[in-house]
Amino acid sequence: MTARVSYLTHTRVLLVLGLPLIGSHLAQMALHVTDTVMLGWYGVEALAAVVLGASLFFIVFILGSGFAIAVMGMVAAALGRGDEVQVRRDVRMGLWLSLLFGLAVAPLMWWSGALLRGLGQDPVVAQLAQDYLRIAGLGMVPALLVMVLKSYLAALERTAVVLWATLGAAALNGLMNWALIFGNWGAPELGVRGAAAASLASQLLSLAVLAGYAAWHPALRRFHLFQRIWRPDWQAFGQVFRTGLPVGLTSLAEGSLFNAAAVMMGWIGTVELASHGIAMEAAALAFMVHLGLSNAATVRVGRAHGMRDAQGMRDAALTAIAMSMGFGLVVVALFLLAPGLIIAAFLDMENPASGAIVAVGTMLLAVAALFQLFDALQCMALGILRGVQDTGVPMALAVVSYWVVGIPSSYVLAFPLGMGPAGVWLGLVIGLALASALLMGRFWSGRARRVQPAV
Repeated sequence: MTARVSYLTHTRVLLVLGLPLIGSHLAQMALHVTDTVMLGWYGVEALAAVVLGASLFFIVFILGSGFAIAVMGMVAAALGRGDEVQVRRDVRMGLWLSLLFGLAVAPLMWWSGALLRGLGQDPVVAQLAQDYLRIAGLGMVPALLVMVLKSYLAALERTAVVLWATLGAAALNGLMNWALIFGNWGAPELGVRGAAAASLASQLLSLAVLAGYAAWHPALRRFHLFQRIWRPDWQAFGQVFRTGLPVGLTSLAEGSLFNAAAVMMGWIGTVELASHGIAMEAAALAFMVHLGLSNAATVRVGRAHGMRDAQGMRDAALTAIAMSMGFGLVVVALFLLAPGLIIAAFLDMENPASGAIVAVGTMLLAVAALFQLFDALQCMALGILRGVQDTGVPMALAVVSYWVVGIPSSYVLAFPLGMGPAGVWLGLVIGLALASALLMGRFWSGRARRVQPAV
């Protein structure tokens, strides 16, 4: 029988594991925030184009990252069972699947302009978005490989290197943005293409640092991660695929809710789309904290699951949820009390269009305060369920919540009912609220905790 760990110990361990992950997610998010801020200074059309381009990149990326996210729970469970050979097998095939997915979606990035025009976007903005994606899309493969290595290192509770690698990449991105977007320091003025080149360089740097650490750190050499990596392991390949594909589709279901909101904002107007992009960046920054805690919960619940410690699974989950809710309340207060300061930070207030963007963005942040706790709850529920490798049913629940309920609600509220931008975001609230209730119910009902670990 496993001795019960106190909630205080769970809190301490989750913080030690989760804080570097939170920091790495925030640093990763800083890449996108830097693009948004600097392109907001550069021009409204450039900002709107990167909102669209980054949204398309992200929606494809999160589908492919399902394999990497699955690796985290699978490796944690294997370590809980003491099976280091399975660790190597799962990570290698996660890298294989990520590489294959990244190559498969490359044509979509290259010819993205036609897709965006078909979705009703302004032709000029769509062309700029394609210019961005033809360069940024080259970063899909390294970005996905980085996700696998991050999951591997997080499951090993080696999160500090993940943080430092991401901070270095964020710093490189900021410097290259300043040079290449505006043509500073003698560099060419490339606008959106400069932002894309900076993002690509930062992803390559992250990959080099994490792969080097995983290959040569003395404590990790026993896993022989890259030894004969070209050799297929079809059993592990199939297991990672079967576990990871539902994870990717779940993330796609959630991401498409927000991506559809961006498309609908583009139908309303360029100012509304730019306002949506800024408000979403602010909400996403807060979400990175919940995501880091969710990743930590995946590792802790996965370890307990591998050891068949049911009480440890429940206690780790409950502690992580309580920590996430506490932070969520702080964010709600911030969005309600200081929305103007948040929106203005992303803009050149000398631009005549900035006042309208601040007005719309302030209203959107007030709505965002409504979905903060729901967003946190669904994120934590997914992290906990991935710790027990329960991914199929959560995928179905997510599809119902986001595609069947959330997206139609946004459309109906925004257009037939005439609520405009506020209606788009209220639809997000409805989808997230339903998802949080269904996914939390899945875990706490006990059905997910009876799922056996992969072998």
